[in-house]
Formats: sequence, structure tokens, C-alpha cells
Amino acid sequence: MDHDTRHDESHERSRTAIPSHRQETQPMTLFTRRKTLALLIAASFGSALAFTTAAVHAQDAKPTFALVQINQQALFFNQMNEGAQMAADEAGVELVIYNANNDSAAQNSAIETYVTEGVDGLVVVAIDVNGIMPAVEQADAAGIPVAAVDAILPEEGPHKAQVGVDNAQAGADMAAYVNDFAASGGSDMKLGVVGALNSFIQNVRKDGFVDALDGVEVVATVDGQNVQDIALAAAENLMTANPDMNAIYATGEPALLGAIAAVESQGRQDDVTVFGWDLTEQAIDGIDAGYVEAVVQQSPAGMGAAAVEALVSLSSGAEVTRQVDVPITIVTKDNVDEFRDMFR
Repeated sequence: MDHDTRHDESHERSRTAIPSHRQETQPMTLFTRRKTLALLIAASFGSALAFTTAAVHAQDAKPTFALVQINQQALFFNQMNEGAQMAADEAGVELVIYNANNDSAAQNSAIETYVTEGVDGLVVVAIDVNGIMPAVEQADAAGIPVAAVDAILPEEGPHKAQVGVDNAQAGADMAAYVNDFAASGGSDMKLGVVGALNSFIQNVRKDGFVDALDGVEVVATVDGQNVQDIALAAAENLMTANPDMNAIYATGEPALLGAIAAVESQGRQDDVTVFGWDLTEQAIDGIDAGYVEAVVQQSPAGMGAAAVEALVSLSSGAEVTRQVDVPITIVTKDNVDEFRDMFR
């Protein structure tokens, strides 16, 4: 039996012994005031407890980061997602991944939505590095840090970190390899480029490569649009239009896969040598067969992890290096065994 029940029973017994209305109402008023005061105190305490509990829950909530991806068809981007997720799990943060499916407008809308939802950080793999900037600026204005991966955003942008490789230099490094290969071949090299002209980063790779070539003729550049089937058709047309072409440089995974498939479909493995970016199982098979000579291999998982780690540091108040470089490897028959397990 609680205190108020006991108090009510005692009051009921005393009320029967008091004939005066004045005497009856006085103790009732006192009791009512006391009970009302008690209820107000309890309500205030309950509100304070609820506020404190909500504050504790808010403090205990995991930070949420969003990764706005180009697509999830390319192995490269899936490996980046995996690296980002592993880093998020290790840091104890939530990670949501959005697939823009090669649509730059969808990327912008996704960023705007995440800003409205109040995520704690954004990882952006831009399709259109200039077109995405208004959305990035909106995130920055809302106090949400942005880490850009692979595609290079304008230097004056408000993003806190730029994670990736030096694509121009990596293109030049591949050109140096091609120059040596051509020089040792004893015949002139006529090379076609399968690019993705809608991709800023792949244009940087193309230009860095072409500008560093020495004594190698570039017969044509075709646009694979960063889509494997389109790249396949473009590479087939490239070889058909240039029957004396004996080498291909592909600027990304879809372009490389398309080039490999085109060489095989036209039976040109003996007279067309392929160079490109982003190792796959098919590229390894081509290296084993001898017609894929060298592939620039990045570390997409390392990029994803580095971007999330940068956001974790920023969310804790630490400073991060704006430029985070992830090294490349040129994969050939001499070191391909080191990469086979990635595709088993």
C-alpha cells in the first residue's frame, strides 16, 4: 500500500468525526495542495529524466556516413565499397552506400537528401566533378565534411580530403612502360585509346598517358562511356577502322573489359597488345594468354578505407591531410601471382 492510499484512509476516518464544513474543507485543501505539489515535482523530475535519457541516447548514437558511389557494376567500385565498410565497422560507425548508376544528377540529389537527413560525413566518388560542387558546398554549409575519392574535385572546393592516386602521373608511368615495350619490339607501335570521355578522371589518365608517349602513334580515341558493352562496341569499331593498329590503351575497368572482349571476338590476340587500368579476372587471363601486357592496379579498397578514416578523424575534431595518396602497381606477368587471390 502506497503513502497516498494510507493518507486517504486516515483522512476518511477523521472526516466522519468532524461536523463542521469549515473544519472539513481545511484539511482537504491542505492535502490537495500537497498532492498537487508532489505530482508537479514528479512530473518535473520525469521530464528531466526523459531529457537526460534522450541526451545520453544522442551521445551514444553511432555517427552515420554516406558513400555516394558512381555505380556498382564495376569491380573497382565494389572493392572500394568493401574497404569503406571494413573501415566503418572497425571504427564503429554506420555506413550507407548510394548507387548513382552513372547518373550525375542522381548523385547530386542523393547528396542533398543526405544533407537534409543530417548525416555526419559524406564520401563522394564524383561522375561530374564540376557539376557536383553545388551539392558539396551545400554539405559544407551544413557542417558535414566531405571526402572525395578517385575523381578529383576542384582545388578551391570545400571538401576536407581528396583520396586517390595521381592519375596523370600513373598514366605517364604506364606510357614509360609502353615506350620501353615498343622500343624492344623492333616495329612501330600504332595504338588506339578506349576511354570514357564522360569521366573527368579517365580523361586525366588518357592525357597523362598520351602526353608521355615517345615514338608511339595514337591512331584514334573512342568513347566507351564507362560502360562495358559500349566499350566493347567502341573497341571493335576501333580495330575494324584501323586494321594495322597493334595496341590498345584502356583508361578504366569497363574500357579494359570491353577491349579484351573485342580482341578476343575478332581473334586478334596474336597481333594486338592491350594495356589498361584496373585488374580483373579477365585481365589476368589475358596476361596469362600473353596479349594483355600491363595493367595499372590501384587499391580501391584502400581508397574507400582511407576516406572513411578521414571522416572518423574529422568527426573527432582531428585535422586530416587534404591530399591522401594511394599508390599504384603496374601488374605484368612478372608480378600477377600476387593478385590472383583477389579474384578467387
